[in-house]
Amino acid sequence: MNYLEELFAMKDEKYRSFMAKLTPNLKPDIFIGVRTPELKAMAKKIKAAGEEKAFMENLPHRYFEENQLHAFLISLEKDYDKAMKSTEEFLPYIDNWATCDQLSPKVFKKDLARTKDAAYYWMESDHSYTLRFGIEIMMRYFLDDYFKVEYMERISYIRSEEYYVNMMLAWYFATALAKQYDATLPFLEKQRLDSWVHNKTIQKAIESYRISKEQKNYLRTIKMKRINK
Repeated sequence: MNYLEELFAMKDEKYRSFMAKLTPNLKPDIFIGVRTPELKAMAKKIKAAGEEKAFMENLPHRYFEENQLHAFLISLEKDYDKAMKSTEEFLPYIDNWATCDQLSPKVFKKDLARTKDAAYYWMESDHSYTLRFGIEIMMRYFLDDYFKVEYMERISYIRSEEYYVNMMLAWYFATALAKQYDATLPFLEKQRLDSWVHNKTIQKAIESYRISKEQKNYLRTIKMKRINK
């Protein structure tokens, strides 16, 4: 399969410009301009043809859409060990928030103990998007039935100068307020977070339909006056 030919055949210039603006840390010339539903369909086509291994071994990719395809292919994997191995191999090559957030192997739910250990390991990384992915995994799988305050404690210690890491931290804690309000609130009341993350968390929570009016009113009273970002 000549996947690059197919990608360029689906090129949409307006969408290309849109995605380039959403990911300003990347050079505009790496975007082809292919929409997500078309990329997901192509990932399924590559997997059905049994060509995913050859595609995923071809790292680094040149185009943004190739990285998106790679993330979708890993996400389709139903074997836990294969998905984990492919994730570990791909994470160092992720260079933007969109690809990071599209990487979503549902098979990780099959062994949450191992998944938690992997997320902890990723959260020690100096690579921004590996770190972001680790936090995202903790948000995705460990804020509901498998929630423990000790997980939140671990995440509260993370400090970064990277915007996309701090945005994920704010997203994590805002989601935590929606799902585990009583456990999360002390981290804000005691100012346990970086001040920028603290205020962004409150902003995101106030924008959420999952937070009550009364909770939003209280959260407004504990915003920090000074931020360091």
